[in-house]
Amino acid sequence: MKRIKQYKTLFSVEGPLDLKTLKKTYRNLVKEWHPDKFQDGDEGQEEAELKSVEIIDAYHFLVSIAPETKAANLEEYNKTIMESSIVDFQHKGLLLEITFLDGATYEYFGVPKNVFIKFLNSDKQMRFARRSIFNSYTYRKSKKETQDA
Repeated sequence: MKRIKQYKTLFSVEGPLDLKTLKKTYRNLVKEWHPDKFQDGDEGQEEAELKSVEIIDAYHFLVSIAPETKAANLEEYNKTIMESSIVDFQHKGLLLEITFLDGATYEYFGVPKNVFIKFLNSDKQMRFARRSIFNSYTYRKSKKETQDA
């Protein structure tokens, strides 16, 4: 949640995310903070390089959790959570990362420790996750499926 708030603040976004507005803001921020605007050795160049990396990361992250992106990938997401099993998971802070048997990995934001403990202690983790996690928290696909050679 902290990461989402930080990136929304960087992009001056309040409320729901809109891809068109995000793209426009992204372009303006990149123009403002592009390292090529500074001469070599300029003290602002190093800051601009760091800021431009943060802007790019924030843009890709916010696009991945935008409603339009989630709607476009909803069929794939529903297939994963309904037909695949959980292979691995880890919880750090308020972030729960779940890897599925089909190779997809999703991050769920804002999952409190008490919900994670209930998930961990559940006899049927997949059932618990379907009811209490999958559609209750902001999520994004974090890793692509690994391809077999």
